[in-house]
Amino acid sequence: MITNKKEYCEYLQQDQLALGRQNDRRPRLLGDEIWKLERLLRRVEYTKNCKKGPIGIVLGKYYGYRFHRLSVRLGMTLPINVFGPGLAIPHYGTIVVHANAKIGSNCRLQEGVTIGAANGSHEAAVIGNNCYFGSGAKVIGAVRIADDVAVGANAVVTRDISEQGTTWAGIPAHKISDNDSHASLCQALFR
Repeated sequence: MITNKKEYCEYLQQDQLALGRQNDRRPRLLGDEIWKLERLLRRVEYTKNCKKGPIGIVLGKYYGYRFHRLSVRLGMTLPINVFGPGLAIPHYGTIVVHANAKIGSNCRLQEGVTIGAANGSHEAAVIGNNCYFGSGAKVIGAVRIADDVAVGANAVVTRDISEQGTTWAGIPAHKISDNDSHASLCQALFR
């Protein structure tokens, strides 16, 4: 969670690296909607967590409104204060994340990913660092996923994944290899 201006800048820089945009100063005027959405997400988090008083409330509502509009346009439900630094969303497409989920740093979400609660519960997943979720992957319920885990396309995770550095696929998800997620993440994150 962003608690000060320095952390805000670090989150922005890590997100930029995760998206593979380290050579660009800022998003282009036309295009780069996902990068703009991620920057707005971080701005809303910073404003809500750090800016108090009437000006902070007004700024929070302004950035929250812009973030909401762009989220709806792109078809993504990304709650604030859920993702660690290094969030990467490479493609447009429906992505739904429960507000009570906790996701570590350097997470990559392909299109169609759902991270939600089960059966009306308010408990959601706790996901480690350096995790990758392929197209259409689903994480349902209060499961825990270890660091460096890759979840394949259309896999459904309903149980804890406690083995670090493994790849999971299928319905329900089962371990298919001992390969970690690093090959699916931007290599600039590990330099």
